[in-house]
Amino acid sequence: MPRMFKTRKAKTGLAPGSLVRVGGGGEEAGITVLRYDESGFWEKDMSGAKDFFPPGKDDQAVTWVNVQGLPEPGVLEELGGFFGLHPLVQEDILNTDHRPKIEDYGDYIYITLKIIGFKKEEKEIDIEQVSLILGSNYVISIRERTGDGFFEPIRERITKGKGRIRKLKSDYLVYSILDLVVDKYFDALESMGDMIDVLEEMFIHNPSQMTLKTFHNLKREILYLRKSVWPLREVVSSLERGDSRLIGASLDIYLRDIYDHVTQIIDIIETFRDMLSEMLDIYLSSISNRINEVMKVLTIITTIFIPLTFVAGVYGMNFRHMPELEWRWGYPAVMLVMGVIVFVMVNYFRKKRWL
Repeated sequence: MPRMFKTRKAKTGLAPGSLVRVGGGGEEAGITVLRYDESGFWEKDMSGAKDFFPPGKDDQAVTWVNVQGLPEPGVLEELGGFFGLHPLVQEDILNTDHRPKIEDYGDYIYITLKIIGFKKEEKEIDIEQVSLILGSNYVISIRERTGDGFFEPIRERITKGKGRIRKLKSDYLVYSILDLVVDKYFDALESMGDMIDVLEEMFIHNPSQMTLKTFHNLKREILYLRKSVWPLREVVSSLERGDSRLIGASLDIYLRDIYDHVTQIIDIIETFRDMLSEMLDIYLSSISNRINEVMKVLTIITTIFIPLTFVAGVYGMNFRHMPELEWRWGYPAVMLVMGVIVFVMVNYFRKKRWL
């Protein structure tokens, strides 16, 4: 289960702008540079920031610097020096405990997002941070962890010239990343919805302590998911307002589409929260019903044995002048009477639908 908060002990007492990694998978970061325009593209893997030359201000091609994994502070500081990134931006990039946000620094825009996936084997959500820096002719994306080829669909569209991405500027690349991130939210929510349905069936038919533990884990994940998604609507809304010269007016219709999707995602999350709240009542009702069923069975058994105990008690007094004790068929007769009593009572309970 993802941690709600990441430890910040290493940053305690340091000056603002100090570069310390908070979070991340600990893997060595990989840097890929992809430059493209309408006529073609150029791509290269870099061993470090020192191998990279930033685009010029008048460069018409779009440069995408894709960093997989949190870079070492020295590498990020060098990369930030190339692009003129503020020390506080560099500090925020290495701190993966931020809520989604957007900050306009004039020459560039800094955006923080959360990538959300669902681990089917562990049955839990997986959240990581991605930082985006949008410049006039460049985009820098820095993921918290390495690995799964998350941006591969966008890279494929660039390298194969699919769609309009190579015809437009860097703001459209940021939109494409936002759209991919939001689409993945729907995949994760669909898996969580299936898990909630299964959990509801378990609550109704087979409630247990293990089921209750799964419920609490899922409720905690929904809370964390809500914390990660709600601020995203504000980020998209800020981009849609077009306060920055880096966001073209032609992008408004696409940003509105993302805004609608984010609103829909928030509605789904709130629906899940309501369902989980109601499921706790279902669990308590199921437990109460099971207790009632057990008590009903025990009560019926006790009620049946009351007259039998009375008969056995009467003939267990061992008075000398009890005539039935001397009868040859006394014992079978008493057992027959007890059997008749049980038969009559069971049929009476069935007639009353207590059984």
